[in-house]
Amino acid sequence: MVYPTLQASISDVAQPEWRASSMGVYRFWRDSGYAFGALFAGLLTDILNVNWAIGLVALLPLSAGLIAAMRLNETLPSFNKI
Repeated sequence: MVYPTLQASISDVAQPEWRASSMGVYRFWRDSGYAFGALFAGLLTDILNVNWAIGLVALLPLSAGLIAAMRLNETLPSFNKI
């Protein structure tokens, strides 16, 4: 349920000339995140413990969502209700 929403938000924000390239950049970082995320989670588990690693890994998407909410502009025009 997350990926279609993220792809739609990228398509809404990106200029039409750069939309395909922006999707490629997004998919590159998303897919490399699987490998780096697994390594990061393993290192956190070794350094701390499983509970802390799960908690810290849960905070990363939360912080990414908050940053996106603050930095991305809404592209849907608002309609005044009469």
